[in-house]
Amino acid sequence: MILNYPLNFLALTNNTIIEFKHEGKKNVRNIKNLKNKLIIKFILYFIISFLFLLFFWYYISMFGVIYNNTQYHLLKDFLMSFGLSLIFPFFIYLLPGIFRIPALSNINKKRECLYNFSKLLHSI
Repeated sequence: MILNYPLNFLALTNNTIIEFKHEGKKNVRNIKNLKNKLIIKFILYFIISFLFLLFFWYYISMFGVIYNNTQYHLLKDFLMSFGLSLIFPFFIYLLPGIFRIPALSNINKKRECLYNFSKLLHSI
C-alpha cells in the first residue's frame, strides 16, 4: 500500500483532467501547463517504477543465490501466481457483464433487478 499510493498518484491522471475540465478558463497557457504537469508525472512514474523493478530484481536474484535449493520452488510459485493473475480478471469482469447485457437489452422490472445485481458484482 505504501508503494502503491505514490505510483497510482503519478500514473492515474483522471483527477487532474477532471479538475481542468471544471475550471472555467481553458486557454492555451492552461493547456500547456496541464500537458507539462502530465508529462512530469509520467516521467517520474516510469523512473520510480524502473527503480523499484531493479530493486526487486536484485532482491530476488540475491535470494536465489543465497538459497539455492528454493530456486525451483520460487520459479514454480512465481509462474503459478503470474498465470492466475492473468486468468482471474477475465472471470471477475466477465461475470457482471453476463448479467448486465440481458438487463440492458429489455428494460422492465424483472430486468432492473439483474442490472442492480450486476452493479453489485461490479462493486465487489
